[in-house]
Amino acid sequence: RAYSKHGIYTATRGSQSFLEPLVVFVRDDIAKTNIGPKSERFVPYLLTVFFLILINNIFGLIPIGANVTGNIAFTLVLAFITLVVTNINGNSHYWKHILLPKPLYLWPILMPIELVGIFTKPFALMIRLFANMSAGHIIVISLVGLVFVFESLWVSPISVAFALFIDLLECLVALLQAYIFTLLTALFIGSATADHHAAAHKDQDDQLLNPSH
Repeated sequence: RAYSKHGIYTATRGSQSFLEPLVVFVRDDIAKTNIGPKSERFVPYLLTVFFLILINNIFGLIPIGANVTGNIAFTLVLAFITLVVTNINGNSHYWKHILLPKPLYLWPILMPIELVGIFTKPFALMIRLFANMSAGHIIVISLVGLVFVFESLWVSPISVAFALFIDLLECLVALLQAYIFTLLTALFIGSATADHHAAAHKDQDDQLLNPSH
């Protein structure tokens, strides 16, 4: 709305100044770097995942807020969507690598491992986000609970001080976990959609241009 009202060459203002660098970061440094030329079609999904996790992580830091990303059902849904998006968009080389891994004489061993790998990647996404967002809240609750365990107000300054310190770390973790989930999602999508023939031709061109390497 700001661009349509003020034009694309005007300086950013208000919330646009905060959001635009994040959007550009996800588009350029996460999507384009890890997916490549086909990244544009996946940018809306990556932006949705990034801001959904980030906003819910921040809400989870509010004392009366719900820690949604600390609920394994929430992270399960996000990981499942990533699983579907990755495998639906997987190209022939991706599926050939899974169903017909080389060397062929090890196919009975490698093929089951590759099939399991399809599910272990999103499973790791699910557990990582859930565990990291739950751990900080558990530590804060434990530190505050020390006041009631020792039944002494002398412990409260130390407990509250450490709890506030952990809360500050949680602010960093909230942003970091949104970044990591989005980055790994882009990596999985990139590995499934990568054009290996184009990459091979690029390597050959690089060798012709730089024979010393």
